Amino acid sequence: MMAGGSLWPLIASLAAQGAPGDAPAPAAPPAAGQPAAEQPAPAEPSLDELTPPPPPVDWREMMGDDLVTQILDGRRRPGYNPDLPDRLTQDNEGALRPPPPQAFPGIEDQLPIPDRWRLIETLGVVKERWFDPYHQNTLKGDRPIDRSKVPWLPIKGDDWFFVANLISDSVFEPRTFPIPNGVQTTARPGSLDVFGKNRSFVASQTFIGGFALIKGSTAFKPPDVEYRLTLAYNANYVDVPERRVLDVRPSKKSHRFDHFIGVQEAFIDKHLGNDSDRYDFHSIRIGIQPFQSDFRGFLFNDSQLGIRYFGNRDNNRFQYNLAAFWRLEKDTNSGLNDITQTPRDDFILTANVYRQDFPFVGLTSQVSATWNINREKSDVQIDHNGFPVRPALLGDLRGRDYDVVYLGYSADGRIGRLNLTASFYAALGEDRNSFFTSEPAKIRAGFGAAELSYDQDWMRFRLSALYATGDGDPYNDTEGGFDAIFENPIFAGADTSYWIRQTIPFAGGGRVISINGRNGILNSLRSSKEEGQSNFNNPGTILLGAGADFDLSPQVRVSANANHLWFENTSSLQVLRSEGSIPRDIGWDLSLAGIWRPKATQNIVGRLSAAVLVPGAGFKDLFENKQRDDIYVSILANLIVSF
Repeated sequence: MMAGGSLWPLIASLAAQGAPGDAPAPAAPPAAGQPAAEQPAPAEPSLDELTPPPPPVDWREMMGDDLVTQILDGRRRPGYNPDLPDRLTQDNEGALRPPPPQAFPGIEDQLPIPDRWRLIETLGVVKERWFDPYHQNTLKGDRPIDRSKVPWLPIKGDDWFFVANLISDSVFEPRTFPIPNGVQTTARPGSLDVFGKNRSFVASQTFIGGFALIKGSTAFKPPDVEYRLTLAYNANYVDVPERRVLDVRPSKKSHRFDHFIGVQEAFIDKHLGNDSDRYDFHSIRIGIQPFQSDFRGFLFNDSQLGIRYFGNRDNNRFQYNLAAFWRLEKDTNSGLNDITQTPRDDFILTANVYRQDFPFVGLTSQVSATWNINREKSDVQIDHNGFPVRPALLGDLRGRDYDVVYLGYSADGRIGRLNLTASFYAALGEDRNSFFTSEPAKIRAGFGAAELSYDQDWMRFRLSALYATGDGDPYNDTEGGFDAIFENPIFAGADTSYWIRQTIPFAGGGRVISINGRNGILNSLRSSKEEGQSNFNNPGTILLGAGADFDLSPQVRVSANANHLWFENTSSLQVLRSEGSIPRDIGWDLSLAGIWRPKATQNIVGRLSAAVLVPGAGFKDLFENKQRDDIYVSILANLIVSF
């Protein structure tokens, strides 16, 4: 407190000079008529006036350049380089020297961590459970085998992986299709028509177990060596309304239960070497192995005994295959490989080359040459149900040898916003015995198929077209009907399509002959796709279709397809049926399918589809029955569970 006990003089002084930072108030002018000497004495200066102004603040000195750099939103000030710490010195002679700067990893280097598998487990990053396929699992090849836990396993070295694949495939399929009446006896007295009742159903359960032992880290390169074995067990039950459909013996009932174990894969894959630092490689695979000749499986899509040399070049822009296969016999009712029978005298030599981004960026082109060498003229094959399948019960009933070379071009990818898949084949060769003339005949046939699709957000719209030539004159020296080796096409609705899914028997021109084969699209007039021979005396196939896929969610997809089918040429059908004319129109194939993946993965996949065939004039001419059916129906319920 100031003298006199009052702050008012100081307050008045502060009020006179104004608020801090304001300009000082000007002195009042002298009163009129008052001499200057008599004017009031100036007030004493305040404390603020006596205190010198503070020096300017350098914020960079107060905060430091590092803190300023942090304030600038994490950005580094141009031209600023922070001071480096003092260089390490070693004053203790004889002690371990500090590592040189080059020993520390840079941006382009990696610091190796020994035994990273044990490390992540110790840190608790991974807790493995053998039944969990969604996280790291030794049984799924995510971690190498601990050899100390399996000392009996004959492996040497590190980086060995074990992969197990277990699949359950369940099918229930009610359907209707033209079913011939029995010749010797019928299921019902008075059934005198060529075709009887058409309702039947199939229930099939397949368990697949695949096991592989692989050496080498396969994240960026092929395995050094792979041993793989895949077994499939199928149990099936079929019920039809007519006798002599499921078995050649009339005494057998019209329903059947059967089961079979097949070997679908059994091969060794050996990595022969790398051809560049980008892991362009060449390998060889020997044994029963899957092979698909083109992108959609039009010509040859099967698992057969063979040897395959394959690899790539130019940073994987080129891929190539050179393979030879010796065809195995198939089990009649399951379609699985039957290694208990002697392999067929049917051989396949094939070579193909893939080129990415040719002729357009985003499109992969493939050229191929496939030679099918068939020497089964003296082979008589009866299937497990008692029906003869080689030679086919057509024409002169004599055995056949043939050689046919398929020259093909296929493309898959996109051109701008359009997705494109296409395949074209020319079949050139010789049939040693045409079953119409009992003379040799040249094989000259062609095939083309293409699918265009356009993606719009969660929708895909598709247009499909297929053309396979038919034989125009069964009695000349040329067979012009196109047939494949073993087709399994993913096209125009695939196995949700009625025509692709169902086998239509060709009664009247051979009781064991079918117009088409199960999971096949070609009208080939074969005894069996699995056990019969290719037939180039056939009516050919034409298909035009449209479809759409709707991904309603990551778990649900709905697909719809509408296809119209024709015979390309009905000359061979007219001869076999002894008819003057048969229309070409097969009819409309309409299907709707839903796919449900509850985990948004491929581990659980449920499918439900319905397909109908609305017969055209040609189909009605061939398969008219007492009921005068307007449509034929196929329902497919399928559940696949994978581990």
